[in-house]
Amino acid sequence: MSKIAIIGSGMSGLLAGLGLLKQGHEVTIYSALSADDWLTKVPPTGTACRFATSLDLERELGVNHWEDSTPIEGIHLTFCPKPGRQLIDLMGRFDRMALAIDVRLQSHRWTHDFQERGGKVVVANVDIPKLEEIAADADLTLVAAGKAEIGQLFEVDNSRTVYEEPQRNLTMFVIKNVSLDRSSDGIAQKYGIKFNFFGTEGEQFSIPYWHKDGYQCWNALFEARPGRAFDKFDDCNSGEAVVERVKELFKQYIPWDYDWIKDAELADPKGWLKGKFRPCFKKPVGTLPSGATVMALGDTANSLDPIGGQGANNCYRQIRVLLRGMEANKKGDYSPEWMNATFDKYFDEIGKVTNEFNNLLLEEITPAAQRLLIAQYGSDARPGNSSIQQQLANAFCNNFDNPNLLTRQLLDAGESKAFVNKLSGGKAGSIDIRNKLRIAGGQLRQVLGIPRSDHPLARMSA
Repeated sequence: MSKIAIIGSGMSGLLAGLGLLKQGHEVTIYSALSADDWLTKVPPTGTACRFATSLDLERELGVNHWEDSTPIEGIHLTFCPKPGRQLIDLMGRFDRMALAIDVRLQSHRWTHDFQERGGKVVVANVDIPKLEEIAADADLTLVAAGKAEIGQLFEVDNSRTVYEEPQRNLTMFVIKNVSLDRSSDGIAQKYGIKFNFFGTEGEQFSIPYWHKDGYQCWNALFEARPGRAFDKFDDCNSGEAVVERVKELFKQYIPWDYDWIKDAELADPKGWLKGKFRPCFKKPVGTLPSGATVMALGDTANSLDPIGGQGANNCYRQIRVLLRGMEANKKGDYSPEWMNATFDKYFDEIGKVTNEFNNLLLEEITPAAQRLLIAQYGSDARPGNSSIQQQLANAFCNNFDNPNLLTRQLLDAGESKAFVNKLSGGKAGSIDIRNKLRIAGGQLRQVLGIPRSDHPLARMSA
């Protein structure tokens, strides 16, 4: 078996390390953070919502320690073309539950799991000279962390990358003292992800989240289009200031969720983060000054905007392909050609479509996605609801787990219509006309100040 070095003890580094240990390799992880450091020194690196297929990998590796903590059952999406107009709600259920676990807790526990199974952890800052030493002593070196000079080892792959700059200014905040059961807000499932999409300003989403200190709370983000209404956090220099600004924005732009968040408190002093980054593919092979080569993994190889919750799941998808490639590599040939071929398999199987789906959410809604959103109008996520509307809403939700399921139909108008026709027995056209009339009626009621009878909460009350 081979001697493997991994840089980084985040989700990608640890999960890859655990998988490689299971295959019998000798694995050492190098990290600037010890297990305890993860609990005390850093903010969470994201929501880390994992969908069902990703959770399957954790089960296969025996590190699924939080199965009963946060059973996320579906998504409630409110689409607003502009502030003040709630145009359409989508309420869908996942076929299988998702989970969002504090990455600090997860990395703490998985570091111990890794060591207990024979893996070695070296706590050290890794720069280029140190990476040279590590790579010289290993058969394969995987870089699953590293910014500045280490990150620059991997060139942006412009043939696969869409954007030249960050698309959103991001503000994450972990909050407590807010209701866990949002059924009073019209959400049928007890634990559901809430998306508020604004065509002009950006997005806000909230995810049920298991905190590192052992309780249920929420991890939420504002995704601000630069210079637009949600881009209001530059002067916030503390988590408390961020939460107060969040409440102001909810009150002004998302009043339907204001009562839910008005008493929110920061969950812990480090439970917030601001920043921005460019969604991109990197070339997976990095060459050190000595000529030695290392391979990028996880976000280092392919960074995505958090808008679609694909970041963590995308890392898991890369790891599955890597582990298959390692198992098939009986000769231990870890040449640049093997690294490129392994990454190409990931790209062809799931990486390309994952990025297409995630990037679709950053752009103006496509006609194809608009058709599906209109066709599902009336979904309410109630268990047992097998209507066409609910099937469409559920299909949209399940695409977050496997973007191969519906992304094509969200991008191509012909595919979109064919999909609705398949579910409805050829009634896509009549469904489109009927639901457009219902949506128009709902818009008129909003203009006139009449309560929204088209909202799922109103329908359920009726």
